[in-house]
Amino acid sequence: MRRLRHASTRRLTAIVAATAALVLTAGIAQATLTGSGPVPAPKALANAILDAFNAPEPDGVTARIHFTNKLLASGSLPGGAASPLAAGADGRLWIAKDGRFRLELQSDAGDAQIVSDGKVVTVYDSTSNTVYRVTLPEEASKAAKPEDHEKLTLDKIQKTLDRLAKYWTVSGADPTSTAGQPTYTVRISPKDDGGLLGAAEVAWDAVRGAPLRAAVYAQGQSDPVLELKADEISYGVVSDADVSATPPAGAKVTDLSPKAAEQHSGAGKHKNGKHVEVTGVDAVQRSLDFKLAAPDELAGLPRKEIRLVDIDGEKGALSIYGEGMGAIAVFQHKAEKAEKTAAGEKKKGEGELRLPEINIDGATGSELATALGTVVTFERGGISYVVAGSVPPVAAENAARGLK
Repeated sequence: MRRLRHASTRRLTAIVAATAALVLTAGIAQATLTGSGPVPAPKALANAILDAFNAPEPDGVTARIHFTNKLLASGSLPGGAASPLAAGADGRLWIAKDGRFRLELQSDAGDAQIVSDGKVVTVYDSTSNTVYRVTLPEEASKAAKPEDHEKLTLDKIQKTLDRLAKYWTVSGADPTSTAGQPTYTVRISPKDDGGLLGAAEVAWDAVRGAPLRAAVYAQGQSDPVLELKADEISYGVVSDADVSATPPAGAKVTDLSPKAAEQHSGAGKHKNGKHVEVTGVDAVQRSLDFKLAAPDELAGLPRKEIRLVDIDGEKGALSIYGEGMGAIAVFQHKAEKAEKTAAGEKKKGEGELRLPEINIDGATGSELATALGTVVTFERGGISYVVAGSVPPVAAENAARGLK
C-alpha cells in the first residue's frame, strides 16, 4: 500500500489530473495535523522510518479524504475549473494490500476517479467525459519491491538522511495525530534554489507505517497548494470491486504513456550494441533537420546541458538552464502538421482546453502559470517550443523570448 507510483503529462487537463496522482503517490490520505487524538512518543526520524518500514502492512485501507488543489487561480481554467481534479473535492480512497488503489472525488460539477492496478494508472474526469491512461514503467514496479537481500537498517537510513541534509532541510519525526491515529510528520524544504517550491510534508501511521497525508507548499505560503488528507480511516480487507472502476463506454480516451521515452532517456546512436547519447550543441545540431536554438544563457541562467531526445518517435532537443529546482527546461522539435476534419480544416481550439495567449516576439504562444511553476509553449518558423520550470511567469517568458 505504500508503493504507489506516478506519471507526468503534457496536456493541461492531463497535467491537472496527473497532479492528483502525483500527490497520491507521495503519501496517502491523512487528517489535519492539528486534529485531536492520540499522539505517539517522540522518536528520532531514522528510528521512526525504520519502524514504519518494518511494521506489518494492513490488509487494506479505506478512508474518507479531502483533496486540495490550489495550483491554479480560481476561474483561470475556462470550462475545466469545475473539475474536482482542478478545484479539489471530498471523496473516498481504497488501497488493497497488493498496492492497487482507487481514489474517488465528488463535487457538485461532477466526479473523478483515479485507479491503478499496479501497471496502469487510469484517470476519469466526468466533467469532460475523458479517460487518461498512463502505463507505469517497469523500473517503478521493481523499485517498489526491494529484494530480500536489500535489508533496510538504521545505519543505511541515517546515511541517506545525512546525504539528503546537504541539499534539503529535513525536520524530525514530529509526533502528530491524524484521523484518530497517532502519526509522525516530516517536513522537507530545499536549502538553496528550490524554484517556487517551498516545502513538502508527509505523515504516516506511527503503528502501521502506512503514509496518511501528503502536502506540497509554494514558496512563502503557509497553506498547502496540494494536499491529500483523510478525515476518517480504517484498516481491513479491501475487495476487488472497491479498487476497480469502468469508465462510461462513450468516454474519450487519451493514452499519455511516453512509450519511446520509457525505452531510453535520449535519442542517439548505437556503438558496440550500446546506446550512446548525443550531447553538446554541435552534436545535437548535426542530428536535427531544423535549426537549433541554444543560446549560452536564458533568463540570466547559464546553459548546463543539451541533449538529443526522442519522445514517441519524435526527435528533438532538450536543454537545461540553471541548476536545481529553479532550473528552466527547453524542449524544441518540428511542429506537427495541423490535423484536418472530414469537413476540412480543424477548428481552432476544438476538443481542447484553451490557455491564455501571450506574445513571444511576434509569435502567439500559450502560458500555464501555477503556484509551483510555469509552462510556455509557442511555435515559430515551423518549430515548436516548450519552456518549463519552477519559476514565475516573467522568467519563463523571458526565457522563451531568448530562444533565437
